[in-house]
Amino acid sequence: MSSAKVKTNAMRILDKEHILYHVHEYDPEDGQIHGNAVAERIGKPAEVVHKTLVTRSKHSLHIFVIPVAEELDLKKAARAAGEKKLDMLPVKELLAHTGYIRGGCSPVGMKKLYPTFIDHRAQTLEMIIVSAGKIGMQVELAPQQLADVVKAHFAEVCM
Repeated sequence: MSSAKVKTNAMRILDKEHILYHVHEYDPEDGQIHGNAVAERIGKPAEVVHKTLVTRSKHSLHIFVIPVAEELDLKKAARAAGEKKLDMLPVKELLAHTGYIRGGCSPVGMKKLYPTFIDHRAQTLEMIIVSAGKIGMQVELAPQQLADVVKAHFAEVCM
């Protein structure tokens, strides 16, 4: 549980599921909200801070949680998701499908529970950090607990 002044939908879900997490807040005023800048601002290594990427196939959306300094390999991602091909969801469609905006997209608390995949290396970490669902807020939690709450699979999905 956390003592954040503001509770996001993602935090409320983690609270409801009795998942322990720690909130990291940073000032996004200068517009630097990309993953590496966030890792630097909260004083954590880039391997621990993860970004949430949304892809789509012909029939469905798929969510991928990967380290901020890494790139998603769409071929590996498609294989993990059991799809022939995946494309990145255009940013302008993000809010409509997930309820989140770019820079504040959390794998927890999307409009629907989409098939979710976490980079396999996260399993070796004690904690990972993902967006709390609001620009300027991140949550730190155990990778397996994140996987449990969003029913994710661990897979090799980066280049």
